Amino acid sequence: MRIVSGQFKGRRITAPKKLPVRPTTDMAKEALFNILNNQYYLDDISVLDLFAGTGNISYEFASRGTENILCVDQDYGCIKFINETAASFEMDIQTIKSDVFKFLERSKQQHTIIFADPPYDFSVEDFTKIPDLIFANNLLETDGLLIVEHSKYTDLSGISNYSHSKSYGGNTFSFFENITSDEEE
Repeated sequence: MRIVSGQFKGRRITAPKKLPVRPTTDMAKEALFNILNNQYYLDDISVLDLFAGTGNISYEFASRGTENILCVDQDYGCIKFINETAASFEMDIQTIKSDVFKFLERSKQQHTIIFADPPYDFSVEDFTKIPDLIFANNLLETDGLLIVEHSKYTDLSGISNYSHSKSYGGNTFSFFENITSDEEE
């Protein structure tokens, strides 16, 4: 995997093979960041990276100037790898080793962008828990965006606060937003 753009553009990152991860493809990541660059000043936002894995998405945000980044993953090896990689690039990325659902239940901090890349074999019920907990606990800023990465074979369009999806190869990003009562009518 490589960093697509920003200060560290082109830098390759090689994760240990033993990590239980499936990094977002460079093509899908580049398309996602083209969307985000048109909506946000990436140096002015707060990012929460859930099921962070290798930290691939967080490095991309940091390379583009985002300074407030928090990664959550339950695997010690993933957290260790993110900490080591962030230190080698001198990126200020915070990490928490935790089960994502337990973290979401107790967290109080709001973020502009929350990115979740859970295992593709999650059931729709498990995928649904992510936006349910985020919106129930008010973890997304008013104009924020929750992005859930999943297989193109998984349909999340029936979940509350769903906005739209974009697919790139076998990857799909489903976008969720705060919906006001005016928008629901």
